[in-house]
Amino acid sequence: MKATQDHKSSSPSTDPLAGRRAFMRRLGMLGAGGASLAAAPMAFADPRPNAFNKKARTDAAVLNFALNLEYLEAEYYLLGTTGVGLEGAVIGTDGAGVRGDVIVKANPKVTFTTPAIEQYANEIATDEANHVRFLREVLGASKYDQVARPQIDLLNSFTALGSLIGVENFDPFANELNFLLGAFIFEDVGVTAYKGASPLLTNKTYLEAAAGILGVEAYHAGSIRTLIYGAGTTAQNLANAISDVRASLDARPVGSPRLDQGVRINDTANIVPADGNSIAFSRSTRQVLNIVYGAPNATSGLFFPAGLNGSIR
Repeated sequence: MKATQDHKSSSPSTDPLAGRRAFMRRLGMLGAGGASLAAAPMAFADPRPNAFNKKARTDAAVLNFALNLEYLEAEYYLLGTTGVGLEGAVIGTDGAGVRGDVIVKANPKVTFTTPAIEQYANEIATDEANHVRFLREVLGASKYDQVARPQIDLLNSFTALGSLIGVENFDPFANELNFLLGAFIFEDVGVTAYKGASPLLTNKTYLEAAAGILGVEAYHAGSIRTLIYGAGTTAQNLANAISDVRASLDARPVGSPRLDQGVRINDTANIVPADGNSIAFSRSTRQVLNIVYGAPNATSGLFFPAGLNGSIR
């Protein structure tokens, strides 16, 4: 366990909070003179949404959309590795919109049997919690309201998905393989969501940070896909079935290329899902919502029974 946490120690040179503070100082958000979310010809002491800073308001909406998704991932990994969620990690979940609870079975902590997989899961849990903390700090320091954690369902959602892939009463917290399959549902979506949202960001510093988060999510996705492929044919088939479900929810025109790929294609490993130019796929916010809500054009459902918080929902 220690080996996976050394690189995230709290020493002055590696403190992740110090990096975030430096990030916000670059935006002029901390200190006596911190004011605007993004540079604009007309500056205001209070940069809350108004007719003159539409670009900043759009950036905040995109970051809040990402925050909703990070809440989901962080809760999943923290509950699976520690048995408690963001509150246990002492990370706030309040903010704009209705703050929801997390629906999950009693005692969700996974009993890992492979030390390496447990270490990977703990590292990813730390990363996802840090993403939540980071986005909340950025949005809070900008004087825009960070959204509250919406209600998250990690119980009925997996039961519904399990029925679609032929696994009745699927419980992602039952064992380490199930946990990897549950993680597979999220990770590829996170990568494609960040890539798809990148053209919506107007502030280059935000774009750089989003690219950094995308990179981390891609590392996670590659690790999860590798572990599932190595687990054998049954695990590969289930992952490919999950990929088929996600692809169906993308609601692409008939004959259009898929935005999703399983871990195996034609009996060959497929660790990196990408197009013909080896470029990662992009999903629009609507396509991401289709997946997390479990139906095209839905406004709530599956992982978010009451919908997301924020303007992109």
